[in-house]
Amino acid sequence: MTLSITNIYRYPVKGLSAEPMDSVCLSAGLGLPQDRRFAIAHSTTKFDPSAPEWVSKTNFAMLMRNARLAKLNSVYDDESGVLTLLRDGKQVARGDITSRLGCTLVGQFLSAFLGQEIRGAARIIDGGDHMFSDHKNKVVSMIGLASLNDIERVAGNTVHPLRFRANFYFKGGKPWQEFDWVGKEIEIGDTRLAVTACIDRCAAINVNPETAERDLNIPLTLQRGFGHVHTGVYGRVITPGSVCKGDEIKPCL
Repeated sequence: MTLSITNIYRYPVKGLSAEPMDSVCLSAGLGLPQDRRFAIAHSTTKFDPSAPEWVSKTNFAMLMRNARLAKLNSVYDDESGVLTLLRDGKQVARGDITSRLGCTLVGQFLSAFLGQEIRGAARIIDGGDHMFSDHKNKVVSMIGLASLNDIERVAGNTVHPLRFRANFYFKGGKPWQEFDWVGKEIEIGDTRLAVTACIDRCAAINVNPETAERDLNIPLTLQRGFGHVHTGVYGRVITPGSVCKGDEIKPCL
């Protein structure tokens, strides 16, 4: 059965909403351009943008602990560096987060919005070429919709795909078949990726992206129903190229 890309998403600010894309150009050894470039840091977070190193997600605001972040819709403009935050369709903050002033303006709103959930004042950190990913390496993430349908079957509830914050969603094939790709290579469009690992899931996926409520315990559903807490896989780009919606995924023999 043909496997094909249905959706492409990036997440410019770690913990904030997804931005849909029709296509993306991938470079070897990197994630999607601008994906998780920025993060909302606590005042106590230690991160040096001039010498970026991976640090744990606990240093940043994130859905696992800050479900209310899902109440915000974010729009990032690559050319201007402006991040716009909306709540219920109304603009609540706006600023160029590649500049100190813009980071201050957006940070002030987020400090008030998160309240005691943030340690000290919220700070927007620009990682530049760094990627504030849960994974120590720069990767892309992929999930089969058939796997999500299987989770829905066991959970007895609708499960929004964006709970899992993947870059690529694809249709076709059987549930969980992406796990068979680990240690192998796949082609998407004119890009080749090495599939490196299954994705361990935390309580962030309990947050409904449409309501900002923790309304399901999906890690528990995964453990009880399937004997693991994985959904989707990571891929490392080894051959650069473009990926478009509708592109076929071909496991390499």
